[in-house]
Amino acid sequence: MAPSLDSWAKQSIHKGTPVVVKMENLNWSMVELESTSDDDIFAAAGEGVAPNRTRNKNAKQLTWVLLLRAHRAAGCLASIAAAALGLASAVRRRVAAGKTDNDVSEASRGGGGVRESPNLKARFYTCIKVFLWLSIVLLGFEVAAYFKGWHYGSHNIELQHLLATSFSVKGVFDRLYSKWVSIRVEYLAPPLQFLANACIVLFLIQSLDRLILCFGCFWIRFRNIKPVLKEDASVDVESGEKGYFPMVLVQLPMCNEKEVYQQSIAAVCNLEWPKSKLLIQVLDDSDDPTAQSLIKEEVNKWQQEGARILYRHRVIRDGYKAGNLKSAMNCSYVEEYEFVTIFDADFQPAPDFLKRTVPHFKDNEELGLVQARWSFVNKDENLLTRLQNINLAFHFEVEQQVNGVFLNFFGFNGTAGVWRIKALEDSGGWLERTTVEDMDIAVRAHLHGWKFIFLNDVEAQCELPESYEAYRKQQHRWHSGPMQLFRLCLPAIIKSKISIWKKFNLIFLFFLLRKLILPFYSFTLFCIILPMTMFVPEAELPAWVVCYIPATMSFLNILPAPKSFPFIVPYLLFENTMSVTKFHAMISGLFQLGSAYEWVVTKKSGRSSEGDLLSLVEKETKHKRGNSAPDLEALKEEISKQEQKASRKKKHNRIYTKELTLAFLLLTASARSLLSAQGIHFYFLLFQGISFLLVGLDLIGEQVE
Repeated sequence: MAPSLDSWAKQSIHKGTPVVVKMENLNWSMVELESTSDDDIFAAAGEGVAPNRTRNKNAKQLTWVLLLRAHRAAGCLASIAAAALGLASAVRRRVAAGKTDNDVSEASRGGGGVRESPNLKARFYTCIKVFLWLSIVLLGFEVAAYFKGWHYGSHNIELQHLLATSFSVKGVFDRLYSKWVSIRVEYLAPPLQFLANACIVLFLIQSLDRLILCFGCFWIRFRNIKPVLKEDASVDVESGEKGYFPMVLVQLPMCNEKEVYQQSIAAVCNLEWPKSKLLIQVLDDSDDPTAQSLIKEEVNKWQQEGARILYRHRVIRDGYKAGNLKSAMNCSYVEEYEFVTIFDADFQPAPDFLKRTVPHFKDNEELGLVQARWSFVNKDENLLTRLQNINLAFHFEVEQQVNGVFLNFFGFNGTAGVWRIKALEDSGGWLERTTVEDMDIAVRAHLHGWKFIFLNDVEAQCELPESYEAYRKQQHRWHSGPMQLFRLCLPAIIKSKISIWKKFNLIFLFFLLRKLILPFYSFTLFCIILPMTMFVPEAELPAWVVCYIPATMSFLNILPAPKSFPFIVPYLLFENTMSVTKFHAMISGLFQLGSAYEWVVTKKSGRSSEGDLLSLVEKETKHKRGNSAPDLEALKEEISKQEQKASRKKKHNRIYTKELTLAFLLLTASARSLLSAQGIHFYFLLFQGISFLLVGLDLIGEQVE
C-alpha cells in the first residue's frame, strides 16, 4: 500500500531521500529522487533516529516508485503486443483475400475509364521483380563472403586481396565471388555511378526550384502582396447592393456522385448573387439510373424554392469531364453570360464566393481566370488525408500563389475557379484530347496572352480521398495527363508569340522539371539506384543526398501546414513510396500507353463540416417562409445515419504488388548495408522498405468499399 500523503505533509523536517510523486490519469511518475546526504544522516542521528532506519524508509519509497514504473512499462508492452497482433491479423486477411491491384472491376471505374492492357501493366512489375530476385541472389553472395572474412573497410583492398590470392587454392565460390567483384568494379560501377550523379544533379536543380518558390512565398508574405478588389459605386437594381454584378453561369459537373450531390447543389444554390444574373447548370454524366433520379429530384426541389437551376444529362457520354463541359457551353443561352464558374461535385463554396472573385475582372480585360484555393473537411480523418493536406497546402500556398503573383500563370485546378467565357472561346474551348482538360485550357489561354489571378484567402471546401486505392487512381491521372499534354502542346509553345522567358518557364519549369523530372529522379534515385549501390558499393551515394537534403525539402514542404510538423518523417517516406505510381503514370503519358487515357472518378464519402451545415441552414431559412427554425442537430444526425449506413457496406482491401516487391527489394538492400556498417543508408532503406510494405498491404487510409 502506498504511504499516506498526510503523514508526509505533517513532517516539518524532511528526512532521508526526498521523493516527489505526481499522479496523472492514475499513473504515477517519479520526478526527483536524490541520494541520502551526510547532513540527513547527522540530522537523523541528532534526533535519535538510526541511519539504518532512514535507509530502510528510502528503500521502500524507491521500491514503490520502481513498481509503478514497471506497471507502466508492462502496460506499454501489452498495448504494443495488441497492436502487433492487430497488424498481423490485418496482414493475414489481406493475404487470405487474395485481391490485388490487378483485380479492379468495371464497377469501380465510375467514369467508365479505358481499361489498361495487362501486357503493358506487367512490364513495369516484371522489371521490379527482376531487381528483387537479383538483389536476393547478391545478398546471399555477400553474406557468404562476409562470414569467410572478406569484409574490409575499403572495396579496393577487398579486390586486391581476392586478385592476389593464388588461383589454384581458390574454391568454386571464391572464383565466382572474385569474378563478381571484378565485373562490378569494371562494368557495373561506372554506369551506375554516372546514373547516380545525373539523378543527383536533377535532384539539386529541383531542390533549388523548390527553394526559390519558398523564398518567393516568403517575399509575398513579407510585403503583403495580394490582388486587391476595385470598389464599384454602382447599385444593382434587383438586390439593392453596391458592387459589380455581371451575368455568371455556374457549372456543376458530376458523375454517379450519390454521396455528395445534395451538399454541393445546396452550396451553389445559396451563393449570394442577384438571381436574375445567376444560372446554375447541373451537368450529370451518371450512368446509374438511381443517381440520375436522385440528382434530378434535388434539382427540381431547388427550382421550387426559386433557384435558377437546370438539369442536363448527356445521351452520348464522350470525352469525360471535358466533353461534359463542352456540351454545356454549346447551349444557346450561354451567350448571355460573361463568366462561368466551375465546381466539382464534392465542393462546397462559401455564400460570398462570387462576391470575392468576380469583381477582380472589372476593368481588367486581360484577366482570363480567377482561381481560389481548396480547403478540406476531412484533412484530419486519417494519416493518408494528413499527408495529402501537406502536399496540397504547399501547392496552393507556394506554387500557385508565387506563379500567380510573379508570372500571372499557373495550372487551372479544374474547379473553384471563375473563367471569362471570352478567354475560353479564344483559346479553343474544352478539348477531350487528354485527361487533364483543366491544365490544357490553362496552357492554351496563356499562349493567347490571358492572365491569371490566384486568391489564397478565398477557399472552397472539398474532400480528400480517404482510401489509398482512390488516391492512387487520382495521382495516376494527375501525372499521366501532363505528359500527354506536353507532347501535344510542345509545337504550339515553340511557335507561339509569347516571350522567350515564358516559353522557358512552360517547357522547362512547368512541364519538364515539375511534371517529368520530379517523379523520374524520385523513383530512380531512391528506389532503384540507392539499393543497387548496396550491392555495387564502388558506386556511392553521399549521406547528404540520402538524408540531409530530403529532410530539408520535406521541412520546406511542411511549412504551409505547420500543424502537420509531427508527420514530417511519414511524409518523406510516403512521398518516396508514391513515386512508383507517379513514375509509372509519367511513363504511360509520355509514351501514350494504355493507362494514360484511364479516367476514374475519385471516390467521395460525402462529409460536411459543422460550419457548412450552419451556413446552409441559415440560407435555407430565407427561402422558406412561415417555417420554424430548422433543427441543426437533427440535420447532423441524419447525415451521421447516412454515413453509418454507407459504412455497413461490404469492404475489402487490395494487395499492391509493385509496392510489395519494392518493399522486399529495399529491405534486402538494408540487410546488405549492415555488412558495410552504413548507418544512414541502413536506416533510410529500412524505414522506406517498411513504408512500402505498409502501403503494399493497404494498411494506410480507409478501407475500400
